[in-house]
Amino acid sequence: MDFALPEELGEIRAAVRELCARFPGEYWRGLEPDRYPEEFVQALTEAGWLAALIPEEYGGAGLSITAASVILEELNASGGNAGACHAQMYIMGTILRHGSEEQKQRFLPKIASGELRLQAFGVTEPTAGSDTTAIQTTATRAEGGWLVHGQKIWTSRALHSDLMLLLARTTPADQVEKKTLGLSTFIVDMKRAVADGTMTIRPIKTLMNHATTEIFLDGVVVPDDDLVGEEGMGFRYILDGMNAERVLIAAECIGDGRWFVEKARSYASERVVFGRPIGSNQGVQFPIAEAHAQLEAADLMRYKAAWLFEQGLPCGAEANMAKLLAAEASWAAANACLDTHGGFGFAEEYDVERKFRETRLYKVAPVSNNLILAYLGQHVLGMPRSY
Repeated sequence: MDFALPEELGEIRAAVRELCARFPGEYWRGLEPDRYPEEFVQALTEAGWLAALIPEEYGGAGLSITAASVILEELNASGGNAGACHAQMYIMGTILRHGSEEQKQRFLPKIASGELRLQAFGVTEPTAGSDTTAIQTTATRAEGGWLVHGQKIWTSRALHSDLMLLLARTTPADQVEKKTLGLSTFIVDMKRAVADGTMTIRPIKTLMNHATTEIFLDGVVVPDDDLVGEEGMGFRYILDGMNAERVLIAAECIGDGRWFVEKARSYASERVVFGRPIGSNQGVQFPIAEAHAQLEAADLMRYKAAWLFEQGLPCGAEANMAKLLAAEASWAAANACLDTHGGFGFAEEYDVERKFRETRLYKVAPVSNNLILAYLGQHVLGMPRSY
């Protein structure tokens, strides 16, 4: 085994860190409670970081999933919030792996250049939640395409996206052999749909500045050319992209965790109470050290999952475990950091409370850690099905 990381990853870290230095804590605090970090996203786009996974032949950087994960990790480790734009890194994978060559040529170069933004992922619904096969949004045949009716929720960045990757049922659930069949994936022109009144987007105020929304689809027209892959196979296409998503989200959590540990380490070493640094007290020091150890373990699983993904090998278990371990580690680091700062941890100017809110999301989304445990219990350990 070789645990050495390629030199180019260090160069990527340094370049991303340099860009992030232009967006310090004051910038992120200025966005609260709900202003989208437009300048930050534009800077990432211009630098080509959001096109990391798009092949060079379509105008992207053609980097590996490992390199992409390092980009997102560093965004969060530098105090930013990659959640503002991370979807563009992996949503396009559905088009790349399952779209037609015409779709790739039509969309990927424009996504890579920033002319088009693909940030919205229309899957979750109010009545379905994590039970994706129970979605009720339908796409029915119409002349030259499809008419989509239904509702999506927790569709983040929808107000800041030109395109949406949408999952809809094209064959009723009672007419297919398996409930995972009869679901299709579409590329939706959101600007056109909003303009013609068939799509309504409503922001949802949340604990963190995550630009999430609910979407109402009232006869949205989708041309035949914008059906991705084969009709009825959309669920498989969506699942196919989940492993990449898990790896990248794990990296973001690790980045958050690194930020918390460094922030806590620095404060604990400098803050003097009762005549000595508070970091000399085991009650302060040990939780920080334990969080660091958890992050190191999660990091190894992240790199293992990424390596398997790049080799084209099965990596569902590893990708899910990476996300699980990283989300738990970042949350442990967040609590240690807040405890270390005491009352100052609740003050906006320290940025701890903002990052605390942001990293808490990943124990719940984009997949609940409980669902990951159920997956591991059933599909890895062979225990009875729980859902």
